[in-house]
Formats: sequence, structure tokens, C-alpha cells
Amino acid sequence: MKKNFIIALSLLSFLISCKDHKEESKIDLSGQWQFKMDPNDVGETEMWFNENLTETVQLPGSMVSNDKGDNITMETIWMGGMRDPEWYTRPYYAPFHDPENVRIPFWLQPDKKYYGAAWYRKLVNIQQSWVGSPVFLHLERPHWESVVWVNGARVDMQNSLATPHLFDISEWVKAGENSIAIRIDNRKKDIDVGENSHSISDHTQSNWNGIVGDILIFKTDKVFIYHLDVFPNATDKSVMVIATISNRTEKEVRVKVITKARLKQTGKIHKEHSMELKVLPGENVFPIDYSLGQDALLWDEFNPNVYELAVQINSENVNHEKVVDFGLREFKTEGTRFSINRRPVFLRGTLECAIFPLTGYPPTDPKDWKKVYQAVKDHGLNHVRFHSWCPPRAAFVAADEMGIYLQVECSSWPNQTTRLGSGLPIDQYIWDESQSIVKEYGNHPSFVLMAAGNEPGGPNQREYLTEFVNYWKDKDARRIYTSAAGWPIIDANQFHNIPDPRIQGWGQQLNSIINSQPPRTNFDWRDKVTTDGKPVVSHEIGQWCVYPNFREIEKYTGVLKPRNFEIFQESLNANNLGHLADSFMLASGKLQALLYKADIEAALRTPGFAGFQLLDLHDFPGQGTALIGVLDPFWEEKGYISPEEYRRFSNTVVPLVRLEKLIFSEGETLTGSVEVSNFSENPLSDAHISWKMMENGVVMAEGSFDQRNIPIDNCIELGDIQHQFAIEDRPRKLTIEVSVNDFTNSWDVWVCPSNQAFEAQNVMVTDKLDQNILSFLENGGNVLLSLGKGKVSPEMGGDVGVGFSSIFWNTAWTGGQKPHTLGILCNPEHPALADFPTDYHSDWQWWDAMSTADAIQIDALSAEIKPIVRIIDDWVTNRSLALLFEVKVGGGKMLISGTDLMNNLEDRPEARQLLLSLRRYMDGDQFNPQNELTFSQLQEIVK
Repeated sequence: MKKNFIIALSLLSFLISCKDHKEESKIDLSGQWQFKMDPNDVGETEMWFNENLTETVQLPGSMVSNDKGDNITMETIWMGGMRDPEWYTRPYYAPFHDPENVRIPFWLQPDKKYYGAAWYRKLVNIQQSWVGSPVFLHLERPHWESVVWVNGARVDMQNSLATPHLFDISEWVKAGENSIAIRIDNRKKDIDVGENSHSISDHTQSNWNGIVGDILIFKTDKVFIYHLDVFPNATDKSVMVIATISNRTEKEVRVKVITKARLKQTGKIHKEHSMELKVLPGENVFPIDYSLGQDALLWDEFNPNVYELAVQINSENVNHEKVVDFGLREFKTEGTRFSINRRPVFLRGTLECAIFPLTGYPPTDPKDWKKVYQAVKDHGLNHVRFHSWCPPRAAFVAADEMGIYLQVECSSWPNQTTRLGSGLPIDQYIWDESQSIVKEYGNHPSFVLMAAGNEPGGPNQREYLTEFVNYWKDKDARRIYTSAAGWPIIDANQFHNIPDPRIQGWGQQLNSIINSQPPRTNFDWRDKVTTDGKPVVSHEIGQWCVYPNFREIEKYTGVLKPRNFEIFQESLNANNLGHLADSFMLASGKLQALLYKADIEAALRTPGFAGFQLLDLHDFPGQGTALIGVLDPFWEEKGYISPEEYRRFSNTVVPLVRLEKLIFSEGETLTGSVEVSNFSENPLSDAHISWKMMENGVVMAEGSFDQRNIPIDNCIELGDIQHQFAIEDRPRKLTIEVSVNDFTNSWDVWVCPSNQAFEAQNVMVTDKLDQNILSFLENGGNVLLSLGKGKVSPEMGGDVGVGFSSIFWNTAWTGGQKPHTLGILCNPEHPALADFPTDYHSDWQWWDAMSTADAIQIDALSAEIKPIVRIIDDWVTNRSLALLFEVKVGGGKMLISGTDLMNNLEDRPEARQLLLSLRRYMDGDQFNPQNELTFSQLQEIVK
């Protein structure tokens, strides 16, 4: 495989770090540019590069930020898969579709859209002194392909999605007025990185057209440093600097080279190193062995000590300095773990998928990235994976300063249509992108992991990726390499990034551990990891949905608008449920947080595990609308879990308890094995370890374990909790809390009376509707109808996939994978639930009820019925669904349960308790349904 790349790309980091620029040595091109769209590709043949273009735009910016482009229509070309091209004909979308005002339900929608070439032109005055010197045009982040003309001459084409485009325009500039014309083209053309790649996709940042970040022309001397590679040695506190010096004269030049380092946080300057070199015409590569001294500081997540390395060359006619950031650190694998500076590391990560709702393109200012990373750290995480894209330099600068470990990918999600390794242009493109990325960002200490892309397709992918990983392992040991995020597992990998270790997998539907097995906290992934002894990082765990937060709509003040949210909100209102929007969001959010806790704790319980990558800490607005974050796309809280609460189960130190079940009967003994995951900066010395069991904040039992030293590791056993639940003939929720020093985590358990006998005077419990039931009702009887999974007719809710968990990713993108619902919503003070302890949202005591239930679509019966326990539907369909509701029938009263309350009750204590609570309610004076159904309407419910 050829691993070449354009020489100009190797100059990319030159501009950013040159300190010899006086103001007259660079020209800032930000501001007004001439502009013209070229949808028919006639600009080059008609020589628009020599013309005054009729429109203007402001750069940095995009076409959309300048209100340029076409209005959205049904013919708009989108970059991204649309799983249902006929979506607007579906009954849940059709009422809200207007061909004159198109709104796409699958992603955030730009104000305007353009797919093709567009021209940007500016007249620039250049001094006479520049002529004959090296002169460059720097475009920090164009999207996508750029072609440059200077004074009517075509200079070059570049198409990196990951790094700046740098053009050597020396031979074309002249003194006085110069014409700079740039054609930007955002089409895929022959290089198919994958339409869903976050480097280009409308699912996230949008496939924009424009140039953002620094846009500059600059001049340098004829002998200059254009690149520095810094290879740190954390053990002896030194660096090997590989300096590339360009000599554009025709003779040898002798220079003095001075190297020194400065700690950016304090300004401390380390001893300088000097040497003399002979620089021949052309490119020269020199090694510089530079020791910082034993007082130099290492870089890691706890101590993000960033150094600025300055290399200066001087002679009679040369005075040039280049500065780059680096950190003293060694990131490597040690068995199944990562280590940094010989200390074990556990990656607690989330994804960043190029989601920028206000601009539609990535920020190039570190302060914007610091907001992202602060949210990451506030939630106990230390790692960010850039899914199928590479961010601008600012993201690395901010991560360096804040101690965030980054995984970067080569701008591609090379799926089946891309056919990686089949000799198509994408093969060379990924090689070129990897070279550009490492050359541009390789010195940053935060850049610790690299993959070719995400979830590749193609019959030859394994061979291609084996060569890719082996090449980079041999070439640059500053980071760790894997084939791709997701798969394949190949021998060359230094770590595996695989999807198996998570509580819900793609296509598992209701067969996952979280939906098919009763709740417990003693499982882990030791049987899901590879056996080759390499680190395993779980791929895209979570993907748990929450109902939309419609209050978020007002935040979208930029170029991308939540037209999808508008559709969902109108649908909710059309189904007369608009008043429940906030309640749906909060209740489903509580369930979402519970599921993320289960996912993360399973990873922390797995021996030798290397880490996890969440999908996601914040929402993913595309691919059908994947509301999978506890934070919104702006990295801001939604209101149902705080960062402090999240850090209880996601942190450097996390106490854990292995429990074989969470639902108990009185008289049973709870046995829990207490352990801790400790990946803090240091081992914990003489750690204080305690536990307590509480009911409504009142301590019912407590204990402690001997103080001990806790190493950096997980699965560290601390002791056992044993507690027998007294027979008190009452249901209760208890909270087990474990503390290790100041780190605390907790789990709820439920205790049901072992004696649940109750003789209701006038209540019949049945699972069928027949003439006997009708007669009983006509005579004023009370009937509890117990249905269960598979009992409700499809048109009345039986086709709704009900499980305990919330929706995985979203139903639009997964083709309707189950579950289709988002947990329950109830009034915990309702008398029907008086003997069934609950909050307003799903928790583990509802697992049995939801796992044995069908939903009942009550709006098909009467819009007036208010369920006792509501099932929250998918935001696409917004049906009014019930788990429990009550009605009058004839002269009697009926409570209808979508869950099974009759079968195998001896093994289902929570079902027995719910049944008892409902029967007591029905036997009392408060059972007084307000809405009435006929017996024939009831029969429509039952399959």
C-alpha cells in the first residue's frame, strides 16, 4: 500500500507555531469575500477566478451562516442515510408534513442547503519585499475540497477533512494587488468516506460549504523550520526532536540551533540546548536530543503539564523560531490495561460526533472545547472519542490543558458501500488522512489513541487494516493503534474497541441482559472480552433514549434548527398529551440515568477491563434523532440527574456492590460483595470503608470494614454485607450506600412481605372476558383484568414492544427494534399504589411488570381516560399508552392491567405486591372510576 501524502500537508503545523512573524509578515484574510455558487460546474471554464463575483460573504464562516444556498425542498440532496425515504407518507409523520415547508424528522435542519462547488475570491495587496520569499496561503478548516487560483494561475487542490489546507503560492504572488480565488466543493466525488461519516454527514455537523478558523497569507525567510516532531521519554525527562528545515536558497547555510522548553502553566524555562548545523538546499531532517532535567513534570489526566518547545535557527541572514506544545508522557499497554507513565489507566469515555447546533461546523477556539471537556470531567469521565472525524487543533490544545485522553479517527465511516481495502480511492485517502493527522497533531500529549475509522465494511478490510496498524506501530510509538472502532479484531491491534461488552446490543431487542434477566448487579463482561491478553475498550455503550425536551427548542438560535422537535411536539399535542411533555422527559430521563449506571458499573466490575466509550453523554441529533444523552447537544443539563449524582457511579474511585437480586421477600438475607474500582492518581492509603442501609434517609443498619490500602485497580474486594430483612408485613424500599473515603455510591432494593394474603370482598381477578365476567360486572362487581405479554390485540397496543429499558438509539434508525417505549409515568401518591413503593418513574421494582406486559392504547378507547400507570410511548408515535387504568363497565367497576398478575406469582414477589396493592384499592371507597366503557369495547382490547 502506498503511504504517500502531499508535501504541502507536511507544512501544515508550520504557520501556527512560527514566532518570527511580524505583523507585516502575515495578512489576515478574515472579513468580506466575493462569492458565487457554481451548481453547474462552469466556474473554471468560464474563468471565474479572474472575475469580480457578484455576491459577498463573511469568512470565516459557511454558506449557511451567510444565508447562502437553496431553500429546503423534498428534492434537497442530503449527505447521510435515510432509512425510510418514504417517511412523509407514514401515518405518524404525514399529518405534519407540508411540501411547501419541508421539515426533516431525522436530524437538525439547516436554514439553507447547497451541495456542490462555490467560489470565494478576495483581492489582497502584497508588499514588494514579499516577492521572491516563501509565501503560503493557510486555510484552517475548509469543507471539503479546496482549489486555489492566484492571479489567474491554478495552484493546487487539497481535500483533507482533518487538517488545514496549506498552499505554497510563492511563485504566483506579485507586488501590489493579488487575486486569491478558492473553489470549495462539498461533494463526495470519487472519494467515498461514507455518507454517515461525521466528518461530512448532515446527521451531525452538516455537510457545510465554507472556510472556518484562521485564513491567512504569510511570508517567511528562505531558510526556515517547517516541522517539528517531538518524541518524549518520560523516564529520563527528555525528548527527541526531529526537526525538518527547508533551505530555499541555492547554497549551504550554517545555522546555530537553540532548543528550550517552557512549562506553560508557570512559565518556568528549562535549560537550553544549542548546536550548529549545516543546512543544504532543499529539505533537511535533523535529530535534536534535548533533556529537560529531572525536575521536569509529567503529563496525565491529573497533572496536565504542557510544555512549549521552542527551536530557533540563527545565522547572519536567518532568524526563525518554531514553537510546538508537547507533554512528557508514555502511554502504552501493559497486559489488558493501558498505562500512562507506568500507572494503570481506565478510560471512562464518551463520543463527540461533530455536533455543533449553532454553527453547523466545529469550533476553532480552545474556549469552546473547554466547555465540552469541562462537562466531560464534571461527569467523572477522562476520555473522548472522535467518531469518524478529527477535530481542529483547538480541541487538542484544550484537551492537553485539561488532561483529556483523545481517540482520533481518519475522517471515515467506511461501510459496505465504501468497501475498504478494495482498491478504491478511499484506501489511499485514509492513508493520507492518517499521515496528515499525525503530522499536524501528533505532538499533543492528549492524542493517545488512533483508529482508521468507524465500523468498516468490505471483504478485504482485515488485510488493509492489518497493514495500517502495523505501519503506525512501527512509525510512531507516541500513541496506541487499533483497526477501527467497533471491529475488526485483528492480531495487529494494540487494543480492541468492540461492542460486545454492554448491556444492550444492536438487534438484541428484548433479549438483552437488561430486558431478559431480573435486575442484579453481579454480572460483568469477563466472558465478553477477548482472550489474547490485549486491552478491550467497549464500543458505544448505552444508547439509552429519553423523551425530547421541548424547552430546548429556544436554544437553537444558529444555522441548525430542530424541525424534528417541532414535528414531535405537534404530534404530542395532536394526541392531547402536550401537557405531559415535561413529565415524559423527566420520568424517561430517570430511567435513562439508571440504565447508564448499570452499563458503566458492569464495565467497572470487569477484571482487567481497559475502559468504555459512551454513546453518549450528550444527545446525538441525527440518524433518526437519537436522544441518548443526559446532556443536550449544547453539553448542558436537562434537569433529571446532576453531574454530582452521575459521578457517584462514574469516577476515578467508584464503590460497587455485587447483588444477585434487587427484589427480596421479608425473612430473606441480602448478601452483597463490596468492592471498589480505584483509578485515581495514587493508591488509597488507610482508606475508610463503610456501608449503611437506609429507609427514607433513616439508617436501618450499618457497618464498616477494616481500614486498608487500596491499589490502583478494579475488582478489589473489600468485604461482604449481610442483612436479614425483618418480617414487618409491609413493603419498603431501602437504599444501600457504600463509601470509600469521600466517594459514595448507592443502590435501591425492595422488600415485599412474605405474607401477601388479602381477601377482597367484591373483587374478581381474571385473565379473560366471558359471560361470567359480564354478569359479575352488571351486578355491580369489581373486576381486575390481568392481561400480560401477547394478550392485547395488535391494534389496541399489542404491537407496541414493551420492555423494562427505554428505547435503544431510536426506532426510526433501528427499523423499529424493541423496546418501543420509555418506561412508566405515574403519580406515586395514587391510592392504587399505596402498598407498592414507587417514585413517578421506572425503577427496578417495575422490571417484572414491564417485562410481562403489553401496552394498552387507551386513546383508541376514550381520550378522557387517565391511566394510573402510563407507559411513555416513542416520541414519533406519541400514543396514549397504559399499563394500569380503571373504568366503569355496566353496573360494576374494572381495573385493567397490561401486565400479568396471575401466573408464577410464587417466584415474583413484586408482582404479588402490586396485585395486593391493587386489590386493596379496589376493595376500598377510593376505587371510583370516572370514565365508562362498554363490554364490547373491552373485548376489542383482548386478542
